[in-house]
Amino acid sequence: QVQLVESGGELVQAGGSLRLSCAASGRSFGLYAMGWFRQAPGKEREFVAAVTWSDGRTYYTSSLKGRFTVSRDNSKNTLYLQMNSLKSEDTAVYYCTATQRRTVLANFNGYDYWGQGTQVTVSP
Repeated sequence: QVQLVESGGELVQAGGSLRLSCAASGRSFGLYAMGWFRQAPGKEREFVAAVTWSDGRTYYTSSLKGRFTVSRDNSKNTLYLQMNSLKSEDTAVYYCTATQRRTVLANFNGYDYWGQGTQVTVSP
């Protein structure tokens, strides 16, 4: 089992920045990738970004690339999401996720483990 704990979500004004963190513990070796999804009220959970654990290849949903940056620190078993130029439509619960399988990273069904989520609220 892998445990994921997110942190960093808070209330921020539009145009501001936040960095989310996700600490992985347990059987975190052998991970293929980790990623971020988000879910706004009344909407489906959507893919944000992912990074492969061994070689750091990154993947983004096209609409967020350029404002959001995903990264990982293997030595700390930690995943990050740097979010800049935040907009009110970025308001959502952000979930950290991890998979040990080679999978389509934009598909939430491909992930094995999920964190509890961290709330990001962007005020206009």
